[in-house]
Amino acid sequence: MNNDRARGALLGLAIGDAMGAPTEGMTLPAIREKWGRVRGFVDPDAAGTDDTEYAVLCARGVLRAGADLTSAVVADTWLDALRAQRTGFNRAGFSEMIAIANLHAGMTPPASGQRNAETWSDGAAMRVAPIGVYAAGDPALAIRMARADAEVSHSRDGIWCAQAIAAGVAVAMVEDDVDPVLDAMLAAMPEDSWSARTARRALDIAARAGSPEEAEEALFATIPLRHYMWADVAPEAVALTIGLLRANDGTLGAIESGVNIGRDSDTIAAMAGAVAGALHGASALDPAHVAQVRSVTGQCIAATAGTDLVDLADALAERAQTDRATTGSATTGSATTDDVRGDADRGKETRA
Repeated sequence: MNNDRARGALLGLAIGDAMGAPTEGMTLPAIREKWGRVRGFVDPDAAGTDDTEYAVLCARGVLRAGADLTSAVVADTWLDALRAQRTGFNRAGFSEMIAIANLHAGMTPPASGQRNAETWSDGAAMRVAPIGVYAAGDPALAIRMARADAEVSHSRDGIWCAQAIAAGVAVAMVEDDVDPVLDAMLAAMPEDSWSARTARRALDIAARAGSPEEAEEALFATIPLRHYMWADVAPEAVALTIGLLRANDGTLGAIESGVNIGRDSDTIAAMAGAVAGALHGASALDPAHVAQVRSVTGQCIAATAGTDLVDLADALAERAQTDRATTGSATTGSATTDDVRGDADRGKETRA
C-alpha cells in the first residue's frame, strides 16, 4: 500500500478541518466580506477539531479489528477513549454526544444510532476516512466497514453518506483520476435516497460551472437546507463535498473550496481533504500545513491528544498490508444492495 496516499488522506482531512473551523456556520458572502478568500490558516493556533479526533477513534477501531470491524468494536473503542470524559467536550457534534450517552446508558448499536435525534448528521461521514485507507482499492469492503462504524451513532442517510466518503477514499487510494472516485461515492448510496439525489444535483451544478469559485456560488445558492437551523446535515455536506471535488477536478483545491463555501465548512473541507489527499498523497500537501496539524491536540477528545497522524496513517497501511498477506486479496467485488442500504432501510431496526 502507498503510505504517501494513506498519510495524504489523514493529513488532508486534518488540514481541511483546521482551516475550515473559523468559517464553520458562516455564509459564503460573510466569509468573503470578512476575509476575501481564505487560502490558509487564519488562526495561528489552528488545529483539528472533532472531525479529526473522531477519525482517530475510527482508525483505532480499524487497527483493533481490521476487516472484521463491527459496531461493537467501534462502541468499545469509543468507551475506552471516553470513559473518563463524560463532560467538557469542545465542539463535539450532537449525534456523537447522544450516541455516547446511549452507550453509557447500556444501549448497543444499532439502537444507539437509531435512537438519536440527529441520525442524518455528517458526524459519521466526517470520521471514516481511515476505513477508506485500510480498504484501499476495495470500495465494497469500505462500505461494509463504514456501515459498522456509523451504526454506533447514525442510521439511514447518516450511514449512507459515511459509506460514500469511505468508498471515495478507498478508490482514491489507488486511482489517479477523480472520475472513478466520484462514481464510487455515488454507488455507495442508495440510488433513490435523499443523499444520492442531492449528490447528483451537486455534480450537475459543478459540471456547468466555469471555475471552482463559480461552482461554490452556485452550490451555495442551491444545495443548503436553509429552513433547518444547523448546517450539519449529511446529505447537504456530502453533496457539497462531491460537487467541490468535481469542480476542482479532484485537486487539493477542493479543500480551499470547502473552507470558503461556509455552512459546515470544517467537515466539508475535511471530507474533501481526505479524498483529495488520498488521490494526490501527502507529498502534494503544503509542508507548513502538515506541520500545523500533524500532532492531534485532543481539544474535543482528550484521549486523542498527541496522536501523530503520519504514524497513524502508516499503522493503517501496515495493518492492511499484513491482513492482505495473511488472507489473500481483500478485494470483495461490487457492493450489494444490502451493503449499500443497510438493515435500517429495510425496516429491521433493533430496539433496546
